[in-house]
Amino acid sequence: MQSSISLSLSSPSTICRSDSSAAVSNVNVNLLNPRSLRFCGLRREAFGLNSSLSTHRIQSLSNATRRPCSNRIVASSAGNGAASKGFDYDLVIIGAGVGGHGAALHAVEKGLKTAIIEGDVVGGTCVNRGCVPSKALLAVSGRMRELQNEHHMKSFGLQVAAAGYDRQGVADHANNLASKIRSNLTNSMKSLGVDILTGFGTVLGPQKVKYGDTVITAKDIIIATGSVPLVPKGIEVDGKTVITSDHALKLEFVPQWIAIVGSGYIGLEFSDVYTALGSEVTFVEALDQLMPGFDPEIGKLAQRVLINPRKIDYHTGVFASKITPAKDGKPVTIELIDAKTKELKDTLEVDAALIATGRAPFTQGLGLENINVQTQRGFVPVDSRMRVIDASGELVPHLYCIGDANGKMMLAHAASAQGISVVEQVTGKDHVLNHLSIPAACFTHPEISMVGLTEPQAREKAEKEGFEIGIAKTSFKANTKALAENEGEGLAKLIYRPDSGEILGVHIFGMHAADLIHEASNAIALGTRIQAAKVMSRFPVIAETPKKGIQSSPCQDAPVKANTSSPAAEPVAA
Repeated sequence: MQSSISLSLSSPSTICRSDSSAAVSNVNVNLLNPRSLRFCGLRREAFGLNSSLSTHRIQSLSNATRRPCSNRIVASSAGNGAASKGFDYDLVIIGAGVGGHGAALHAVEKGLKTAIIEGDVVGGTCVNRGCVPSKALLAVSGRMRELQNEHHMKSFGLQVAAAGYDRQGVADHANNLASKIRSNLTNSMKSLGVDILTGFGTVLGPQKVKYGDTVITAKDIIIATGSVPLVPKGIEVDGKTVITSDHALKLEFVPQWIAIVGSGYIGLEFSDVYTALGSEVTFVEALDQLMPGFDPEIGKLAQRVLINPRKIDYHTGVFASKITPAKDGKPVTIELIDAKTKELKDTLEVDAALIATGRAPFTQGLGLENINVQTQRGFVPVDSRMRVIDASGELVPHLYCIGDANGKMMLAHAASAQGISVVEQVTGKDHVLNHLSIPAACFTHPEISMVGLTEPQAREKAEKEGFEIGIAKTSFKANTKALAENEGEGLAKLIYRPDSGEILGVHIFGMHAADLIHEASNAIALGTRIQAAKVMSRFPVIAETPKKGIQSSPCQDAPVKANTSSPAAEPVAA
């Protein structure tokens, strides 16, 4: 979840590693055929097909307790290849979050001897303190919200008694899901032969890494250390009444009144959870409007559905300059100052405050000074191929950085796609990831999703490059399946170029929006023009909604220009 609730392994038991080059060789015979590979977020360049290039994972916050016998968890009997001559490994990844995990699995598929260093637990922020447990809480809030909506239930002819919940049961559901996914990630790496090395990873120099007291060498190194919650100055976090998303996901209590500082993905999702469980919410937003990162039209509709009817009020254009935790019977106090004049505007007294102001890269202590790399606001500077750039503007050979640590796109699946892209490069295939094709979603009820440019961004691009933009929209009220579910509130919005049919962005608010966005994401990744989007949907399904937007666009029936759409039969990684 990016500015969203936004990833790494608990300590699995040590087992003996059995190298089997022959086995790996046999396994990888079919993997050398691009059509048999399963990728995440790769464009056709990974396959060597002609197309124009467009240009998490968290490692531990503290050193893990070292085992007296060994700090190496050795991989399973699946084998892990033989390293390049002169190196311990072909690839070493620092950070076993979603980004590091995706890179590690793809590296083994490509025949690289691979190790991953983790100082905390596998899965990083996403699995342990982010996307995974938050979805468990949101699953509860969605069901509670539906059961509590008497009018909605009566419209189906259903009668439901007053719904209630067990706070500890809800918290256990989130924790159990995180544990299960963490175990799955750990086992997937072990089964493929990835060596899991326990300790805090530090880059000592070119192609050299230290974890614990052990120094290893690798032909290539990927930094995938993720991020931590960003807490602005003046805010005192006690982990009880003033909390970050890390604490909130434990759901240790449900406050009667909670202030949420920040109205991005993280804040919106937690407002959905807390209001469903009975809390009153107050948003504190520094900018002049709520949900500033979303397409304005979608944000306006979302505010009408997700905020105005619920027990939510808000203050915009203000900073929370000072937040003091509850103590000695006194409530949490929040001093609000005008974002422009910096004058004190108000003081709030609430039961709790959630700091949802985004995330900061976790890059301290990585030894970047040993390779002359200076971070920029904490982010590791990289080029379009995730290659690390040093203080003099030169590329650091054989060193890459992916995920939240580089700041290009702070989403777990973006980190995984970047990691896979890097593996493609180190195994001989030039690849540039198209970040505009990577979707994002906010799992409120209803959901919000997006891919590509917002309308203001598209208009700015059009003005600079001298073209017009077109916009096509369709309402969920026109969708039979949505109406059958009594979920007619929603909108699908397509932004495109009428002259070429290029899709610039798609934004959806409504039922299953997070699932619907992937067709648009794939279309942008493949360079599909809307003239080529004459595809059939089963009737009635929610997926018809964004397609109707495409079909209603003025250039749907325009002649397809030469080379403006991708060949439909070509196999492309999704």
